[in-house]
Amino acid sequence: MLRLAVIVLLLANAGYFAWSQGHLRPWGWAPQEQAEPQRMDQQIRPETLQILKVNPSKASASPPAPPPAAPAPAASATTADAPPAPAADPAECLQAGVFDDRQAEALRAAAAGLPQGSWSLEPTPITGRWMVYMGRFDDAETLDKKRAELRARKVDFDRAGGTLELGLSLGRFSTKEAAERELTNLGAKGVRTARVIQERPDSTGFTLRLPAVNDALRPQLDTLRSAMAGKTLRSCG
Repeated sequence: MLRLAVIVLLLANAGYFAWSQGHLRPWGWAPQEQAEPQRMDQQIRPETLQILKVNPSKASASPPAPPPAAPAPAASATTADAPPAPAADPAECLQAGVFDDRQAEALRAAAAGLPQGSWSLEPTPITGRWMVYMGRFDDAETLDKKRAELRARKVDFDRAGGTLELGLSLGRFSTKEAAERELTNLGAKGVRTARVIQERPDSTGFTLRLPAVNDALRPQLDTLRSAMAGKTLRSCG
């Protein structure tokens, strides 16, 4: 029985081989052909087929960058339409002077009620002053006669003031040299009795300084005006 099985197996293998190789085709036994013409007949629209070449360098390139982020939303109407912040109260620096010692004391008393740090009295040098002086006359009648003479000679004059009364000032100057030049000019006009004197020596006065005057401080400055001896506040220079 084993021999018979072996013979049957060999015959079956030989028959399969003959079938697969097409030896039995004349008798109608053969496998279906898979040659190229049959494969081409089975394709759908082969004329649209395209062969693409891939560049190895591009194939290994980094992936494309992500799309840009969406733009930030516009500000809301509430924010855009908000009213602007109010402007700060503007402040300016003001000063007045120069004041002598007596006037400075009166200003200190008047400014005592102002906010601390809102004012100061700063020492300020005062240069001496020289005068072309005529006098002192014995009485008002003599003074009037001298005035008439000066008018006739077309010479300007003014009251000498202070301890120099009764007398006349024919000009005030910041240096002695300037006063002496004017005295020479007056001599050419016939003025004979005038002379040069020092009206005021070099000294130190005081300048009132208000560094930050705003709307809140301005109404309080009225307390200072009566002690300012007729001087006015001006912008700090």
